[in-house]
Amino acid sequence: MHEFQLIKRYFLELSKNNKSALNLNDDVFFDSSKNLIVSIDTYIEGIHFINFKKPELVIKKIIRSSISDLICKGVKPKFYFISGSGNSKSFTPTNLKKISKSLKEEQKKYNINLCGGDTVFSNKLSFSITTIGFSPKIIFRNKTKLNDDIYVTGNLGDSFAGLQILKKKIKTNKILNKYFEKKYYMPNLHLNFTNKLLSFASSSIDVSDGLITDLEKLINTQNLSYKLNLKNIPISQSLNKLINIKKLNKLSFISKGDDYEILFTANTSKFRIIRKTAKSLGVKISKIGKICSSHQKSEIIDQKGEKIAIKNKGYYHKFKS
Repeated sequence: MHEFQLIKRYFLELSKNNKSALNLNDDVFFDSSKNLIVSIDTYIEGIHFINFKKPELVIKKIIRSSISDLICKGVKPKFYFISGSGNSKSFTPTNLKKISKSLKEEQKKYNINLCGGDTVFSNKLSFSITTIGFSPKIIFRNKTKLNDDIYVTGNLGDSFAGLQILKKKIKTNKILNKYFEKKYYMPNLHLNFTNKLLSFASSSIDVSDGLITDLEKLINTQNLSYKLNLKNIPISQSLNKLINIKKLNKLSFISKGDDYEILFTANTSKFRIIRKTAKSLGVKISKIGKICSSHQKSEIIDQKGEKIAIKNKGYYHKFKS
């Protein structure tokens, strides 16, 4: 049983009288009467980050991935709460100073403010972040329309490449090492794109668990399918270079997650305004596919026009039944 099956089986009924909970099927809580948006995420050492050797970078990754939940909804984050569990080895004075310095930098970069939290002793290092924003509207999941175009911002796969390098599963030169490790710890969030997204996106989500997994979550309650063109799925020049040198598979990188780019759908009539917005804001936006009828099977098409089998769609937290 994966995390979404667990939620549906044991907790969905508890939220049935609370429309702001969005059936526990979105990234956020949205109270339209108060213009209030809230999200919460938990991060555990060994699962969400490898180790705590670089606390100043780990905390940046955590903060950015948390506020990404609001940014992809078309909402600018305003406040955050942070709770941490750790011990004297993880929460040393040196580490705490590094964490504080990084949080100060992130607050300035994204115009967010710390409001509170909790600190507890534990042998297992973890953090929980609650993010709050205010807006009269958001972009929901499961509002995609038939024949909508599928778009994604930025590039995909750099973070996974960084993870593989940090795990020493891929060896490359110092320049590429530095580039990919930075992408792993400090994903690029498009804060300036947030408000514009509301004007044309029919549905949206951030790419946290993998392009395919997150696309399926985006349309999971709708009777629809998708068609993606592999050649149009954007990767950086650095990743393209790495793939060519090591003779790796592009699909295995773009479907692994931790990119925190914005995946969204829009009516075909919005193409020009999306292209214009991308140019004016300097945000890379790629049209990568189309939403199709449920009578068609979801598929990815390669450069030769052939269908690609998807062996690993992305990441799920799995539990015993």
